[in-house]
Amino acid sequence: MKKILVINGPNLNLLGIREKDIYGSTNYNKLLEIISKKANELNLNTLFFQSNHEGEIIDRIHKALDENIDGIIINPGAYTHYSYAIHDAIKAVNIPTIEVHISNIYAREEFRKRSVIAPACVGQISGFGIKSYIIALYALKEILG
Repeated sequence: MKKILVINGPNLNLLGIREKDIYGSTNYNKLLEIISKKANELNLNTLFFQSNHEGEIIDRIHKALDENIDGIIINPGAYTHYSYAIHDAIKAVNIPTIEVHISNIYAREEFRKRSVIAPACVGQISGFGIKSYIIALYALKEILG
């Protein structure tokens, strides 16, 4: 069974509370439950990590090497737009990674339309609500074979 690490960045722990008109009403724990259920159906094993701190996210990406993680799904939150350190960590571990966003970052404020993370990833999925994570699971399943 392939192991998928799902990393969520800043403020994603507040899903269901913050800006429901943008991020929906599903809370963070329910999101993890939905992802786990679909991953099981796809014969994928998921591990979850959330942090509001850039260094912790980088450390978790590095730790993925020791755990033989096969793929990463990352929603870097606001770090999407300026964290070259997360970009470099993804490149360093060389694990297929998909960047996801609940909202369509290209239909929002100008500063949100640029991702410095995407060039380090095999793909980016945004704008499908929490289904962005499910689409990413299907994509990684296909990529990993």
